[in-house]
Amino acid sequence: MFRFEDPQYLYLLSVVLVLALIRWTTYRFQRRRLRKFGDPELLRQLMPDVSRWRPLLKFCLMEAALALLIVMLARPQFGKSISQQQRSGIETIIAIDVSNSMRAVDKDVDSSLSRMDKAKMLIAKLMDKFVNDKIGIVVFAGDAFVQLPVTSDYVSAKMFLNSIDPSMIRNQGTNMAEAIRLANSCFTQQEHVGKAIILITDGEDHEGEAVEAAEEARSAGRNVYVLGIGSPRGSLVPDPDTGRFMIDNSGNQVMSRLNETMCSELAQAGGGAYIHVENNSMALSQLETALDKLEKAESTIYSEFDEQFQAVGLLALLLLILEVCILDRKNPALKRFKLFKKK
Repeated sequence: MFRFEDPQYLYLLSVVLVLALIRWTTYRFQRRRLRKFGDPELLRQLMPDVSRWRPLLKFCLMEAALALLIVMLARPQFGKSISQQQRSGIETIIAIDVSNSMRAVDKDVDSSLSRMDKAKMLIAKLMDKFVNDKIGIVVFAGDAFVQLPVTSDYVSAKMFLNSIDPSMIRNQGTNMAEAIRLANSCFTQQEHVGKAIILITDGEDHEGEAVEAAEEARSAGRNVYVLGIGSPRGSLVPDPDTGRFMIDNSGNQVMSRLNETMCSELAQAGGGAYIHVENNSMALSQLETALDKLEKAESTIYSEFDEQFQAVGLLALLLLILEVCILDRKNPALKRFKLFKKK
């Protein structure tokens, strides 16, 4: 099947016709002027190097090249194949806790990375494993909002991932219920495809109703997986404004502990699994194993039309090169070479 992707550019071919009309009018006007000087046969003898056909040939070559360039703009396409294959991907919404407690560094787990840094590294490695999967990102603290709608563009997803920071949400806290409900609303309407919500948090729920939200997601056909970031022993939370540790209203340093009980309850209510992230590689392997159990979607994949503008552009380039090589006047060095001898 032959088609043009942008057929509106073909209207520019009218420019080629206008130029041809102008050239024909100019040619007739020049012939009239030459006749005023004398007999045309005598003029040809007086100007032996002037060619009658070379300028016309060069003009035709330019016209043809211009027409081909316009056709190239219209993007000619030929060929389309339809194939049906087993789609190996799922839809995943990752809900990331960006509360201040995610700034904590758990020295008994990792001596250098904050919980937020570990979470972002884990998500980046998970994206590297994706092939046909779709991914979306939700961030939450006291509020929740969509950072990235569902997409298969992993490059953009990583760009959005790198920009995530606890300072992006002023209303601090940890509202897991809102995060799960928002993530639950972000999936596409495609049926018969596994849909997973991956909640990455330290498990400190300040608002409640998180278990109920996980049950709602499970009833809607979404599996909730919880990745617990942090240490059950607890860690102090750094204050980015002072460079020290945060202090509560009583003047005590804020200690943030991983609530594994809450994380397990959420995963069980959501029909998923709870994974404690002590080692990113091990946690990623466990998560992949769990996600592989989800239903895969079988869909019809339509291939793109094959672009043919490259061949048209190459032909236009050859015509332009030929036009440059042809001189307006006869070459005296080539006079002895005659393709058509007079009888």
